[in-house]
Amino acid sequence: MDGRGLLRSMKVFGSVEGLRTVRSAWRQRRTDAWGTPPRGPERARVPGLAEAAEPAPGGGTIRFARSSLRLCVSAGGTVFWGWDGAGPLPSYALAGEAPEPDPRAALEPDTDGGWRVVSERVTVAVSRHGAVEIRTPGGLLLRRDLPPRWWEPVGVAGDTDSSGAARWVQRSEVPADARFFGLGGRSEGLRLRDGSYGLRSAASRRGSGGGAGRRAGFGFGFRFKPGSGSGSGSRLGSGSGFGPGSRSGPGDVPPHLAMPVQFVVSDAGTHLVFHDNSWDGRVTLSEGEEGAGSGHDRPGTGEVRMEGGPLRCWVVVGTPARVLHGWAALTGAPALPPSWALGPQHARAGADGAAEVRRAVDAYREHGLPLSVVHLDAGPPDAGHPDAGPPDDLTGLAEELRKEGVRLVAVADPAVRAEPGGRPHDADLREARGVRGLAAARAGYEGLRRLRPDERPFLLSRSGWAGTQRYGGTWTDGLSAGWPGLRASLSLVLGLGLCGVPYSGPDVEGSGADGGSSPELFLRRYQLAAWLPLFRTRAGTGPGPHEPWEYGPEIAEYARVALAERERLRPYFTTLARLARMTGAPYVRPVWWGTPEDRALRDCEDAFLLGDSLLVAPVLTHGADRRAVRLPRGRWYDTATGRAYEGPGQVLLDAPLSRVPVLARAGTVLPVRGEGGGTVLEVWAPAAGRTGGGLVVRDTGDGWEPAEIERYQSRLVDGRVVVERVTDDGVAEAGLPVRVRGL
Repeated sequence: MDGRGLLRSMKVFGSVEGLRTVRSAWRQRRTDAWGTPPRGPERARVPGLAEAAEPAPGGGTIRFARSSLRLCVSAGGTVFWGWDGAGPLPSYALAGEAPEPDPRAALEPDTDGGWRVVSERVTVAVSRHGAVEIRTPGGLLLRRDLPPRWWEPVGVAGDTDSSGAARWVQRSEVPADARFFGLGGRSEGLRLRDGSYGLRSAASRRGSGGGAGRRAGFGFGFRFKPGSGSGSGSRLGSGSGFGPGSRSGPGDVPPHLAMPVQFVVSDAGTHLVFHDNSWDGRVTLSEGEEGAGSGHDRPGTGEVRMEGGPLRCWVVVGTPARVLHGWAALTGAPALPPSWALGPQHARAGADGAAEVRRAVDAYREHGLPLSVVHLDAGPPDAGHPDAGPPDDLTGLAEELRKEGVRLVAVADPAVRAEPGGRPHDADLREARGVRGLAAARAGYEGLRRLRPDERPFLLSRSGWAGTQRYGGTWTDGLSAGWPGLRASLSLVLGLGLCGVPYSGPDVEGSGADGGSSPELFLRRYQLAAWLPLFRTRAGTGPGPHEPWEYGPEIAEYARVALAERERLRPYFTTLARLARMTGAPYVRPVWWGTPEDRALRDCEDAFLLGDSLLVAPVLTHGADRRAVRLPRGRWYDTATGRAYEGPGQVLLDAPLSRVPVLARAGTVLPVRGEGGGTVLEVWAPAAGRTGGGLVVRDTGDGWEPAEIERYQSRLVDGRVVVERVTDDGVAEAGLPVRVRGL
């Protein structure tokens, strides 16, 4: 609105209303300008009014005065829309073809000149101005995306933006009670508070260096640790972002794996929204506020700003389990790690000669700690570490350790070489830099498959993008030292799981690696990691203790207990890995996973569910020997004492240095490792009048053999717990040894 328009408004509406219009216009202008640095002459554009519609299977195309919107609802209830001709493909994130449209869903006129698509699982309404609403079948509003706004280069002489890409902003509203999660691996907390979150992943901690990336293609595993740098001959890392990384959120470090995926939970329901655009961008979130019965609720708001690329969006609605199942169907099932990757792993920084690797393996055995994997965590030789690098006989060492049940994994530094005379990587790679980690992971995964087609590849990448779960997992490092870093590591794993990356975990580092870890802090890190999908310790090169036994006999014993419990639960971890592959459900889940309608649980960030059966409450503060735990509904047993507690509600549990509180859901049937190494069903007694159950997937090795889901149910009969296997033909005997607890 220009000055003349404002004057007309004042004449028509009067001085008071006109003044409000002036203020509103200036607020809009200031909001539009925020966070959008000038880059030459541009022209702003909005869709305008709807003029016509062209129905198609699952939806159709709505034409506005200055834009067009393509809308499609798939047979599974997933919603896609794209502006200005943007379609689902090509896409870095999608695993294959776009899902088939729902043949029963049709574009039809709606009230006030708008349009809508009604399907079995979702209703989509488009206003005549271009706002898109997502509603449940019952009519509850999940989100409302306002008409977008573009800034297009004018293309005058001297314009430095030769790409002609238009920047855009998409604002949205969600219910007042909604909570935001996701955006990749974020260290500031599982729940995303009010603030601005950058979508450019951070560069690696490792500096630049000359030469090609290190070779690690001997087939036992890859771990990608991208570098950073620029200039001729530099090795540019596979992580997204060349320049300085953008903030991860209020007051914290940039993430290594950021993605434009929001997971939103409200009373109305749960949904995931994905803006399929790999350009640099920023998401700004603000939680809403309820009017305490007055009816004047302030909705939660979100804003996505992108420096270019298509404006296209996917929305998946349903329960948390259904949402991630739909997300996995869209972007690909998570890679299934080989069985040995669920065991304890260890990395050693510095000069990793064969003798040093052998000494590390022998030391773990000497102290009674199991070990499945050793990572060669050393960079290429340089002036600072002239002896660094892989052992001379890498293949021979790997084969020797493999016979003893220990796998060897090498680190690789994938790179994009800068050629002399090339254009800067900010001009040419603005679209690709967000997905280089994804592309590097794909290359490593496919290379390992070709090298050893009969074995499942093992690949970890520190960076990636939406869809990276198709090729492997990730580890989290670069966190702040001390107790804040411990809490952040849990937030990262939980957040990644909600974005479809179920296999992840932090490094448990000794004092030489993080600048000073006390025995208590080291042990609490160790205990937390023992319950996460990826468990890996890492010995640094600095002074001070690095291994559990170097912190004294008490810490070593408590660490041994934590690791023994993880090994006892190996059949359960195997089951969770298979279920993640089949359903997209993460191993580690927020405590609200099964009851997202519980508002108190939505704010719980210091505990988590391991599958459906266990609730883990790690100790995240110094000196704590007790901690409060908020329980979902139902009966829960303290696995250490056997005492039962009723949820929902909060309880205070003992948390001595020797362990962290872990609770089992009443009625759960849990596969564990028996004394002879076989699988035993550990069942926690169901409450009176209630039943329980559990799923078991047997370990079929490290190949591609199909696995069968076994279903078990538990019930009380005359004070006795009965466990039966549920088959297509009815119920049968369990067929496995049963151990009853909780009676």
